[in-house]
Amino acid sequence: MINYRVENIEQLVEELKKEGVTVVDEIEVYDYGKFVHILDIEGNKIELWEPNDVEYEKMLGVRMK
Repeated sequence: MINYRVENIEQLVEELKKEGVTVVDEIEVYDYGKFVHILDIEGNKIELWEPNDVEYEKMLGVRMK
């Protein structure tokens, strides 16, 4: 599965729905970010991720920026 980092996942999902993109599930929220899955035109599942970089970096024990 392909994973894309995105900004403002809620707005992006609304725009994708307007364009007819299949949104597989609801946005899930975790300490380290938000996730949702969509399908491409061939039916391949794609994961969209809006990271919470502060929490994600804590999990990894590194500073990303």
